[in-house]
Amino acid sequence: MENQTGQTPKKNSNVIYFLIVVVLALLATDVYLYLQKNKSDTKIVYQNDEKTRLQTELDSLEAQIEQVNIGKTKMSAEMQAKNDSLKTKIKVLRGELAKGKLTQKELDKAQEDIKQLRYFVTNYTAQIEELKKQNTSLASERDTLKTTLKSATQKDSTLEKQNQDLGVKVKVGSAIKLATSDVVAYKLRGSGKEIDTKRASPAKKIKINFTVASNDIAEKGMHDIYVRIVDPTGNLITESDSGNFNADGQDLQFTYKTSIDFKNDGAAYVIDWVNPSAFQKGEYTVVLYADGYTMGKTGFSLK
Repeated sequence: MENQTGQTPKKNSNVIYFLIVVVLALLATDVYLYLQKNKSDTKIVYQNDEKTRLQTELDSLEAQIEQVNIGKTKMSAEMQAKNDSLKTKIKVLRGELAKGKLTQKELDKAQEDIKQLRYFVTNYTAQIEELKKQNTSLASERDTLKTTLKSATQKDSTLEKQNQDLGVKVKVGSAIKLATSDVVAYKLRGSGKEIDTKRASPAKKIKINFTVASNDIAEKGMHDIYVRIVDPTGNLITESDSGNFNADGQDLQFTYKTSIDFKNDGAAYVIDWVNPSAFQKGEYTVVLYADGYTMGKTGFSLK
């Protein structure tokens, strides 16, 4: 009986120890599971925060690209390709980050990709800014050249007009002019002798006597002289061989054409003109032209 009583307490102790071990094991398991869950929750929170940060950085990089493109800077094909490539990479990374859960490896890769992308975007924007500066400089140079060209063109136009004006002045100045003039009517005798007359009925011809004013810039030599004679009724007297000439910017018909040898020596000249029809009573106007301009005007009267 004593032996049985002594074994019972020993068996009970073993059971108690076993239960204690089981309880401790359960507690340890709960603690482990709690810690693992807490660690997992912390990891998920970390991954979500990192995804948000990376997405924000992608927004910033995309905004940086758009900002440098606002100026509509004309890019080379290479720069345009780089711009498109960067935008494509951002789109791909956005797609990666949009996944429900990322492994640590995927997250690390995304971080590395964005790091490289940041470098490329920074380099790209620096190139665009430099291109903008160059374009601004070129635009400034272009505007300066335009202004210079406009000024030079205006100057050339002014000089050309001045030259034209000077040419006109020289041309006008070089044209010979009358110094003195008078016209005498003559009748002709059978013997051919000429006798001056003031009467219209016997008059057959006139002599235009004139001298030319001194002119150092006038060309010495032969000068064509055009004569226009207007009768008392205001009509120009013409002959069958009368032609046209230009003077004072007008096309005119002449009565008679001849030439003189101008030597700028004050010599006197005479132009003989025979009227193809009868003279009328009244005032006649005689105008001489040379070198494209009016030489002078004179006249005579017949009774």
